[in-house]
Amino acid sequence: MILGNVLGTTRVFNHHVHTAYYWLAILDMVLFIGACYLATWLYFLSAPALLPDYINALPLKAALFGGMTTLAMFSLGMYQPRLREGPNGIILRTAGAVLMMTVGMAVIYFFLPGTQLWRGMFVYAAVIAFTSALITRLVFINTVELEQFKRKVLVLGSGQRAANIAARMRRNSDRRGFRIFGYVRFPEEESAVESPRIFSLDQPLSAYVREHNIQQIIVALDENSTELPAEELIRCRTMGVEVMSIIDFFEQEAGKVLVNEAPAEWFIFADGFKRKDIGSWVKRVFDIAAGFLLLTMTWPLMLLTVLAIKLEDGWKAPVIFRQKRVGLNGRVFEVMKFRSMTVNAESDGKARWATANDARVTRVGHCIRKLRIDELPQIFNVMMGDMALVGPRPERPEFVRELSEQIPFFDKRHCVKPGITGWAQLNYPYGASVQDSMHKLEYDLYYVKNQSLFLDFLVLMQTAEVILFGKGAR
Repeated sequence: MILGNVLGTTRVFNHHVHTAYYWLAILDMVLFIGACYLATWLYFLSAPALLPDYINALPLKAALFGGMTTLAMFSLGMYQPRLREGPNGIILRTAGAVLMMTVGMAVIYFFLPGTQLWRGMFVYAAVIAFTSALITRLVFINTVELEQFKRKVLVLGSGQRAANIAARMRRNSDRRGFRIFGYVRFPEEESAVESPRIFSLDQPLSAYVREHNIQQIIVALDENSTELPAEELIRCRTMGVEVMSIIDFFEQEAGKVLVNEAPAEWFIFADGFKRKDIGSWVKRVFDIAAGFLLLTMTWPLMLLTVLAIKLEDGWKAPVIFRQKRVGLNGRVFEVMKFRSMTVNAESDGKARWATANDARVTRVGHCIRKLRIDELPQIFNVMMGDMALVGPRPERPEFVRELSEQIPFFDKRHCVKPGITGWAQLNYPYGASVQDSMHKLEYDLYYVKNQSLFLDFLVLMQTAEVILFGKGAR
């Protein structure tokens, strides 16, 4: 039971965090701090008498180096359970994290020169940190895939609801924290799961769970297909076995809310969806401060973008594109972006989603879309209060009307301010259809339900991965 919980989840400020990756981040930070000490020892091998004096000033420098390296690793997705990179991808991301850390440390050293590591020492520490990160990942990945470290999950049901697990969590990277022991089929149920692990019980559920050391039960029975075995589930709960609905299971493991499976009652009684005045005030202060900082850091890039657009389309061509979007509580506002399409992209007045290789996108537009530079003017929307840095992406009124008619609970994403980046943008590529919008809504509702400054910080950090690897850009 203890081994099975190693890859469980814990909640940090409402957000579900996979425990193993939480400890991996702590281990990495310890190793990165240790890399500074080892680098210092190597640096002073030729003059050991100078080592004691330098060691006294090292704790703060080492902690800063370790913290920055860990944050850089995090921002490039190195603590995501669903990361599907091979060895080359891991090496590339780790090298990118070390480079990002180097740039970040250079900025810190400029403002706080007293925290600076000597150049040779810094190079030693960076090489050791890079090597230790690769070794740690090699050991971790080979350990996390071992079946004995995953908790045993039994799914009650083999119908359409249960098929969500088989179909939408089929990759090994989706199941790093658990393994499906089987799907229990009930007599009145029509099976829809494609799996050899479907079976019917010939003994009480609690006895089967005890016999096979099941650690978690997922209730995924189709509505009105059979009667819930409530008494047996209560026995399982009192035995210490975790019992949860398929909706809560997907929220915990995949960071999404299954829109098509969630009844209205779930929204009424589920934990979350809390709003506190003090929290809203703190978030607003955070948005303004972070927006101002982002503006001071990116204004040279914004100026270059203006010049590039003018050079391509002429000095009289508009630079800023304004478009009506739906924001908090359904209020319509004008979002600002750098124009990335031709001037008359929608001359017929019809709203269209952007598509892959869209002919309306200019050469400059293709570049700034890929790097998300076209979104930077939305900082002014944040400063004016129409948007937040983190939140669901605002949709056009025409699309909102269409999607609200076809997707349940679509309007619930307007319970919070829209954002420049968001949880859905990290987890799902660009959406250009009703089906894509539904999948993105699943992540948006997770954010709405579990919103916190902690989750905002995680999203902002991981947005670096979206920009650097061009995820979802069109």
